[in-house]
Amino acid sequence: MSSREKRGKVWLAVSGLVKSSEGHWLVVKKRYGGLKGQWSLPAGFVEEGETADEAVIREVKEETGISCTVKGLIGLRTGVLKGEISDNMLVFLLEPVEQEERIIHQENELYEARFIAPHKLLLEKDASILLHYLIEQMELTSKPGVEDLNPGNQFGYTAYKLFL
Repeated sequence: MSSREKRGKVWLAVSGLVKSSEGHWLVVKKRYGGLKGQWSLPAGFVEEGETADEAVIREVKEETGISCTVKGLIGLRTGVLKGEISDNMLVFLLEPVEQEERIIHQENELYEARFIAPHKLLLEKDASILLHYLIEQMELTSKPGVEDLNPGNQFGYTAYKLFL
């Protein structure tokens, strides 16, 4: 069974906008898919048994070697592919745990990964539309996560977080 079949017709992905202390953004160039050869945010799919914020930390670490903490949720990108697949992606704001950590990009998935100043990304012809849109927003806001809530034991949540 391919990963596409495993996901079914409703996809939940995550991407992380990682900002360095200098304000540079961590971007990657994928070797596959619709964003092949374009600068984009590190991204991937939420897996069974993890929250979306856990997934984005895992994906950024897998793709770039950079350990991060979640600062908040920026927003949602949602669409429908070919009239049938609901393609949803949560965009998180992240911060590197160590500012000088070296990027080690995932060779089989990525051509490259690096921190680039947003104004320089705007000049890149191969920067994704989402990157352009995020950069052009004057002030990005994010909603921090709240973890110390319990909606009731009747639900059986083993993890429960709000980003509101």
